[in-house]
Amino acid sequence: MKVYILQLGEMGNCTYIVEHKGKGLIVDPTWDMKAIYRLLEDEKITPEAVLFTHGHYDHVTGAQELMRKYGIKGYIEASDAESSRLPEEQLITYDGDHSEKLAGLTVSFLSTPGHTKGSVCIKIGDILFTGDTLFPNACGRTDLPGSDPRQMTKSLQRLAALPGKTTVYSGHAYGSDGTGSTTIEKEVKNNPFIKMALREPDNFEDMI
Repeated sequence: MKVYILQLGEMGNCTYIVEHKGKGLIVDPTWDMKAIYRLLEDEKITPEAVLFTHGHYDHVTGAQELMRKYGIKGYIEASDAESSRLPEEQLITYDGDHSEKLAGLTVSFLSTPGHTKGSVCIKIGDILFTGDTLFPNACGRTDLPGSDPRQMTKSLQRLAALPGKTTVYSGHAYGSDGTGSTTIEKEVKNNPFIKMALREPDNFEDMI
C-alpha cells in the first residue's frame, strides 16, 4: 500500500490517493481534478472509489466530475450527504461507524462528529485520514453550522485511544513542516486540544 499526497487549492487542502496493487482509493478529491488525473495516469492507478471525510465544499469541489469520469461512487456519512451538494446517485451513504472492503483493503469509517455532524476519520491499516477533525497540534473548527464542541471532545478522546504508531494524514497542510502528517502518539503528547479533551473535557468548549 502506498499513499500519494496532493496539496491543492488556496486553502492547503490535502487530497490523498491510496494505491494497492494498481487500484486506488481517493480521499477528499478537490479543486484541481487535472492534477489528480495526471497522478492516476502517471502511476497507472485505476480508481475504485472516493472516500469523503466530511461534506464541506473545500473537500468535495470537483469530485462530481471525477466520479463521473471514472464511473465510481463516493462514500460519505449520511449526515453530510445533503450538505455536500453531490448528486445522490453518485453517493453511497452509511450511518455512524462502517467498514468496507475496497481496492483489496479493509476500510474503516470511524464516526468523529464535531466539525460537522457527519465527520469521519478513515482508517486503513495503521493509517488514519482525519479530514478536519484532527490536525497537527490542532483540531477542526466547531463554530460553524452543524459543528458541536462537545461532540468534538468525544471524537478527540476516541482518536487519542488509537495506537500511538498510527500515522495521521489530515485534511489540510497545517503542520509546522508544511504538511498535514503526524502520528497519534505525537498528538496525544503535544496537541493542546487533545490534552484538554482528555484532562478537562467539561472545559473544552471554552478552549475552542
